[in-house]
Amino acid sequence: MEPDYTGLDPDERYKKYMAIASVSLGVISLFTGLIPICGVITSFIAFGLGLASRRSESRKTAIVGILLSILGFMIAVTYAFLEYFKKV
Repeated sequence: MEPDYTGLDPDERYKKYMAIASVSLGVISLFTGLIPICGVITSFIAFGLGLASRRSESRKTAIVGILLSILGFMIAVTYAFLEYFKKV
């Protein structure tokens, strides 16, 4: 049975979409972490969307997006440090 998204409050629907976008960008940031600047940018965007959508019915989805973005950020920073020290 499909949920009826058209019956939601417009603000609640917007926050639900932001939570889904946060998770999507969090997953993308895991893979783009190998290009550190791209990983950091996508992580920050995903983190911001997750924080903005935390106070909604999609709270768990937003928290997963926040955690994935933090993990993607850590991968990007770690990879950047490893590449920097490999050259030194």
